[in-house]
Amino acid sequence: MQPTNKLRLSFIGFGEVGQTFSKGLLQSGKVEIAAWDRKFMTEPEGASARATATLGVRRASSAADAIVDAQLIISAVTASEAENVANEAALFVENGQLFVDVNSAAPTTKIRSAQALHAAGADYVEGAVMAPVLAPGVRVPILSGGPKGEVATRILNDLGMNLTFVSSELGRASAMKLCRSIIIKGLEALMVDCTAACTAWDVKDQVFQSLAGTFPSIDWHALSENMLERVATHGIRRSEEMAEAGDMVDALGINPALVLAVSDAQRRGAKPRT
Repeated sequence: MQPTNKLRLSFIGFGEVGQTFSKGLLQSGKVEIAAWDRKFMTEPEGASARATATLGVRRASSAADAIVDAQLIISAVTASEAENVANEAALFVENGQLFVDVNSAAPTTKIRSAQALHAAGADYVEGAVMAPVLAPGVRVPILSGGPKGEVATRILNDLGMNLTFVSSELGRASAMKLCRSIIIKGLEALMVDCTAACTAWDVKDQVFQSLAGTFPSIDWHALSENMLERVATHGIRRSEEMAEAGDMVDALGINPALVLAVSDAQRRGAKPRT
């Protein structure tokens, strides 16, 4: 195989985020991408596996295979698996590799993940994705942090991404993300239950009209439809994110009960997986 000047990048986790980012990054013409996802084993003909061929991404045979020779590794799994992936990657990484963790995990989770990767010789970069990825794609706003955060930001922004470096201190970017998520995911959970109760009593128009009197800039019917769809589609992932937010506030000595209730509500509102 002839050597190229393209950046060798790999994804651990090849769901919505990995596929969306890969599509945008490959358009730069500056990268070659490998990917690994556990679904490649359990669902070898599933959507994630098929997407590698569609996008032109090398389907790795294992996490180790995806990581080998990669200059930059992006971890894009669920919040509950973020630390496990970091610990597994630590078995295979080499000195100088950049490991960018874009999972919605608690600051303490990311700090522990960084410790595992640093001990193995890799450079850990914290990433916090600040909006749903489908509409903006690779341009979705991401906060970055850590000692090598500025380096990773320059590299990825040159490839078309939209990172903003916020701090060399690990945990701050994730704290900004999860503190915001408490409000966003909490409002979604409230709207789901409010809409359900309004519908049961056939008072939705009256209640939303009353709310519009207090908050006239909001279209409450549209907001209700939007938030119900978000929870139905992404509730499992959002539930895991709010569990991480619960860990964050608990570590600060704040009662996590409300945040964890939002986590439960997000999970209840999610459509069953088929």
